[in-house]
Amino acid sequence: MIKRPLESCIFSMRWLLAPFIFILAIGLIGLLFKTANSALHFIRAIYIGREIDVKVELLEMIDLTLIAALVVVVIISVYGNFISRIDDETAAPLPLSMATVDFTQLKLKLMTTLVAISAVRLLEIFMDIPHFEDRDLYFYIGLHLTFVVSRLSMAYSARDQAGE
Repeated sequence: MIKRPLESCIFSMRWLLAPFIFILAIGLIGLLFKTANSALHFIRAIYIGREIDVKVELLEMIDLTLIAALVVVVIISVYGNFISRIDDETAAPLPLSMATVDFTQLKLKLMTTLVAISAVRLLEIFMDIPHFEDRDLYFYIGLHLTFVVSRLSMAYSARDQAGE
């Protein structure tokens, strides 16, 4: 008697995720403004900066783009997996890789993007290595390797689960 209304209430709670998605969309707009600002710095570096400044600014824009792509993947995946199925007929067509992302695939995409972001950041640091202490370099390398090992272990785990 109480089971059906309780389950209906619990199932309806999935809509509480919608504000989180909306906030992520606001964050995506913020990243757009940050990327536009980086583009201005990039253009300025082309004209008056050193070659290294141009490369660092370009890497910064790549980093921001990867983060923005990560946010989009999370938004679409969370909405499609936890809130409501995305209607293929009324929505813009999704790239095939995003239309059917389950939770395991989402975690792998997140970790892959984090590894890429970490690699870009590490490359930025290597281009400006005189301004970093050895301890900081070791920290960034260790962090990057942690992301790589985590990604590899998640992929191995997902492969084992798929084989069962």
